[in-house]
Amino acid sequence: MTVLPEVNQLGFFEIRLESIGGLGANLAGKMLAEAGIVGAGVDGVSFSSYGSEKKGSPVKAHIRFCEFGTPIRDTSPIEHPHVIGIFHEALLASGAASGIRPGGMILVNSAHSAQRIIEQSDVRGCTVAVLDATRIAMEEKNKVNMAMLGGLFRLCGFLDPAFMKDVIAKSLGKKYPQAVEQAIRVFERGYAEIQTMESLAPAAEESAAAAAPESPFGYLNQPLGGVVVTPGSSLLKDLSISRSGMLPAFDPATCIHCAQCDTACPDLCFVWEEQPDKRGRMQMFLQGIDYQYCKGCLKCVEACPTDSLSRMLEEEGYAAANRVKQRFDFVEA
Repeated sequence: MTVLPEVNQLGFFEIRLESIGGLGANLAGKMLAEAGIVGAGVDGVSFSSYGSEKKGSPVKAHIRFCEFGTPIRDTSPIEHPHVIGIFHEALLASGAASGIRPGGMILVNSAHSAQRIIEQSDVRGCTVAVLDATRIAMEEKNKVNMAMLGGLFRLCGFLDPAFMKDVIAKSLGKKYPQAVEQAIRVFERGYAEIQTMESLAPAAEESAAAAAPESPFGYLNQPLGGVVVTPGSSLLKDLSISRSGMLPAFDPATCIHCAQCDTACPDLCFVWEEQPDKRGRMQMFLQGIDYQYCKGCLKCVEACPTDSLSRMLEEEGYAAANRVKQRFDFVEA
């Protein structure tokens, strides 16, 4: 009989996955729940919440496990999970790690060390694990979610990784049989390559507050009337959190300023300036990319006829160092 490591006052062991559209958190939540309910013999429920079904939009997957026979009457979003899986490191800035229980576990898709994640996110009294799931997925030409599932199984010792391989084969076998072997290999690498570190225990006065952790957003600090302060059509828009590992690199030396990239781009990323050409005629010349608006869809790379735009694995600081800011009328730089 499987014994859950810990449960809350309602008898649930809770897992929350924080992600963006395109990384596969919704499917990962379903497969994780199946591995627990069918494979480990516990009861449970799984559901996801998301806005528009498109790449880059926020996604949350919620999984509750309980001892066999426990009534399941709670399908509300999980606020205080025992485990949080964060599929995109940038989500930490928007409170993805909020509500973690004291002694809980956080898994972050990141190339950085667990120590750095602890320092940046200021989490206390829990185990922080990191896994470079994006790199693994790209090397194996598969999905981030399979690597993250491997890491989550490593953290949740009551789940059987051998059974999960059967779930992967069953879930992908009918539609994508050619991807099964790769997915299992990515899962195994995620299980093996995870790195963990325990964060510092909170001070005595912090422990009392941590016993009932609060979300950073709520009715006391939300904008008046629920106003959307950063609408998607404004100059405040920042799509950098939507990039899932890749972005376009620009080589001005080979650019012919044909604007094929700008035609393909859905998000106003390319910056142009009117200048005289060799004959003195005024023409529009591409100056660079404003990476604030780039979500890494790479449509521009496919459209470029001269290979002036190429796909690259995003490196820390590259976008900020190579960003050319948009020049909007009536807006100060």
